[in-house]
Amino acid sequence: MTMKLLVSPISVEEARIALDGGADIIDVKNPKEGSLGANFPDVIQSVKRVITKPMSVAIGDFNYKPGTASLAALGASVAGADYIKIGLFDVQTREQASEMTERVTKAVKQYDSKKKVVICGYSDYNRINSISPFELPGIVSDAGADVVMMDTGVKDGRSTLEFLNLEKLESFIGSAHQYGLLAAIAGSLTFEDIEALKEVAPDIIGVRGCVCGGDRNSSIKLELVRELKERIHH
Repeated sequence: MTMKLLVSPISVEEARIALDGGADIIDVKNPKEGSLGANFPDVIQSVKRVITKPMSVAIGDFNYKPGTASLAALGASVAGADYIKIGLFDVQTREQASEMTERVTKAVKQYDSKKKVVICGYSDYNRINSISPFELPGIVSDAGADVVMMDTGVKDGRSTLEFLNLEKLESFIGSAHQYGLLAAIAGSLTFEDIEALKEVAPDIIGVRGCVCGGDRNSSIKLELVRELKERIHH
């Protein structure tokens, strides 16, 4: 199965560029608020009106606040998200991760059972004092969520592949698949990372910085989205 390309725009204009470049999933976020920073409801709704591909919405890098997280997840669902994505950034224990995941999933699935819940851990979990992403597949499966993801918590240009080797990534992806989940890999990925990622074959790869020319605070460029899509398929 070919990896799907998730591209993270911050505006309607960038969403159109990502779509035209061949992105499979349009992931609305706000980099000013962190790795999985949440954008505004009006932006999310505007993007939903102009795209023809599934829309993912990041709701934030969360500490242990299951009530706040589940309410945000419901808000993203109402705004039109097909995938609702939360980062367990400042969550240290399995108990906390389980409650966060269960509550977010319940909020989404009670609203619309067809929507997908994405639970994200961090490849640089040691330096941000967060739960290991390798503990998440079982937790995500037990909660009835759909996708387990890995990103970088600190956006300083260091890629997920600098923190975890291919053997570790393959283990994460294999565990996700054993639990019947989709596996997504993100985290300051570069064009040079693509061939390595094709070896371990996650279901989804997520990018922003590399299709902005290396600076995630810049703008998405059509030619870079097209080039990345080409590399994935060939």
